Amino acid sequence: MSERKVRVRFAPSPTGALHIGGVRTALYNYLFARQHGGDLIFRIEDTDSNRFVPGAEEYIIESFKWLGIKFDEGVSFGGNYGPYRQSERRDIYKKYVQVLLDSGKAYIAFDTPEELDAKRKEIPNFQYDASTRLSMRNSLSMSKEEVDALIAEGKQYVVRFKIEPNEDVHVNDIIRGDVVINSSILDDKVLYKSADELPTYHLANIVDDHLMEVTHVIRGEEWLPSAPLHVLLYRAFGWADTMPEFAHLPLLLKPDGNGKLSKRDGDRLGFPVFPLEWHDPKTGEVSSGYRESGYLPEAVINFLALLGWNPGNDQEIMSLDELVKLFDLHRCSKAGAKFDYEKARWFNHEYIIMKDDKELAELFMPVIKEHGIDVPMETVVTVVGLMKGRVSFVKELWDTCKFFFVAPEEYDEKTVKKRWKEDSAKCMTELADLLESLDDFSLTHQEEVVMKWIEDMGYHTGNIMNAFRLTLVGEGKGPHMFDISSVLGKEETVRRMRRAVEVLK
Repeated sequence: MSERKVRVRFAPSPTGALHIGGVRTALYNYLFARQHGGDLIFRIEDTDSNRFVPGAEEYIIESFKWLGIKFDEGVSFGGNYGPYRQSERRDIYKKYVQVLLDSGKAYIAFDTPEELDAKRKEIPNFQYDASTRLSMRNSLSMSKEEVDALIAEGKQYVVRFKIEPNEDVHVNDIIRGDVVINSSILDDKVLYKSADELPTYHLANIVDDHLMEVTHVIRGEEWLPSAPLHVLLYRAFGWADTMPEFAHLPLLLKPDGNGKLSKRDGDRLGFPVFPLEWHDPKTGEVSSGYRESGYLPEAVINFLALLGWNPGNDQEIMSLDELVKLFDLHRCSKAGAKFDYEKARWFNHEYIIMKDDKELAELFMPVIKEHGIDVPMETVVTVVGLMKGRVSFVKELWDTCKFFFVAPEEYDEKTVKKRWKEDSAKCMTELADLLESLDDFSLTHQEEVVMKWIEDMGYHTGNIMNAFRLTLVGEGKGPHMFDISSVLGKEETVRRMRRAVEVLK
């Protein structure tokens, strides 16, 4: 194959929400395209009109927008190889169905569903193939006149691919190497149905990939059984020299037990399997999404990239640009990848720590407003900077640091028992007086003055600091004490201290 520009495609069906496994397939296609300076095509496979779900296409596009996976051409992105929606390509497919019929590589079959059922009952493991096709009602077993008459009568028919038996078909797979399948185990697949004048997935896919000059087909392992058929179709059309290279990605497996990851696993174990929240228009059911659950898109991308691929070193945290540089299909595993949703939380935690405090504060601000708190943005930025290392999600920030915005109403009993000594009320009154007298309430000045006071008075630093924390926070948690007091400011710090002394005595 001469050096062609790399062109890959992601081609979902608009039959519902986008599964996280589909997101990973799109991500790997994106990384491969970017690394090779190629194009990523977005194609909609909607030839099965019965399964169409309104809103699904928009949902898929919105998901990739949120994740930061950009397409170069396709449905809603434009491009020179359109239309990119299969339902708009009917006439193109019809032409290629005729090419196969004219060359004797395909034939017309009239068998009704009832006749096929009867055959299945009569012959165990019945397969429509070289050994059975002449006993069926098709253009190979009937005269041309009979066939023409039935078509003229308006009888429904399908076009089947004529597979020659006992030929070893080689699929050269980038991840799995040379996969060999004997053609005798393949049936004469239906390529076209006269009922809706639409091709099946197999034909539409091959024709589109060829006409759109796709160079690599990177898709889930579940498509591996259809790869030999696709190889034979490329040959039947005489396109063998432009056949794309295949790469079949490992399956995403349940976090526990065996089998493929499903939505049921997410519901059972409490994690999303869709990028965005999905409202099913048919059932009204709402399914959780990574975005609404508080995941950062870059964390989701990083987590997904490592499900079934590794960079060849111990590096775990990688930006999209780094992933593009490091990605290599040869480093994908053949075995399925267990979906470790706890690891997804860990990635989110790491990305929250790395995120700019101001950006995080903007995400946290609506939560603060929901609680009826009005506070300057710079205060929120400071608080987020102090507390972000303690959470995995932005929404957890409120419980972790609400004491910065709301004075304690009550004081944790256990902490009071442990930390509030006999002389605590006296010491805290003195400390409140001292802090009230300060003109400079900056963190460093406070710390200097208070530490000197503790030393001069011969107090126990731990006892003072623990009681001080209890007065401001209401329990024994939080960052460095002078971080807290300097954010609260002099007036609020002293007010909280005096109230605690009054309540706890």
